[in-house]
Amino acid sequence: MVIDFSKGTGLIPAVIQDNTTLQVLMVGFMNEEAFNKTLEEGRVTFFSRSRNRLWTKGETSGNFLYVAEIKTDCDNDAVLIKVNPAGPVCHTGSYSCFGEKSVIGFIYQLEQIINQRIDDNTQDSYTNRLYRKGMNSMVQKVGEEAVELLIEAKDDNLALFRNETADLLYHLLILLKAKGTSLTEIEEVLAARHKSG
Repeated sequence: MVIDFSKGTGLIPAVIQDNTTLQVLMVGFMNEEAFNKTLEEGRVTFFSRSRNRLWTKGETSGNFLYVAEIKTDCDNDAVLIKVNPAGPVCHTGSYSCFGEKSVIGFIYQLEQIINQRIDDNTQDSYTNRLYRKGMNSMVQKVGEEAVELLIEAKDDNLALFRNETADLLYHLLILLKAKGTSLTEIEEVLAARHKSG
């Protein structure tokens, strides 16, 4: 990865994005030393212009930004860093420096929660208990939720319709886990259909 640090007097902008929800969390600046430290340690380090020194995000709060992926822009003078944040990112205590967490992208966070409860075999988890009952139980539950959604679709209660839709999506995520498939892989199928259509 070649980055041009010469254009911005030795600094490049670093856009920090949540790896799961894709929400932009903050923007900072890096010099070459900060960038290399980020690569080496797997935690985001910036160059603080106000302190005139390297600053690892989370060094005092513990809310580190763990690197999942780094991409450069087309001119190689800015980076996009996808991270798994260890806590709120903004110094105000907010999830993001651009405001509170958006619900857009939450379904991916839910998918992670479902997968973790199953992988950890969390005993008091409805998700895990349903999964452990086996494929027949999961398929039956998805079918029940689909029928309930269809019934609500014929009525005029939008709140109930939305709740049944949420129930169906939730149980579908459990089924996807059981089939070894992710939501992203389903999106890839839909995207491929869109391109070919």
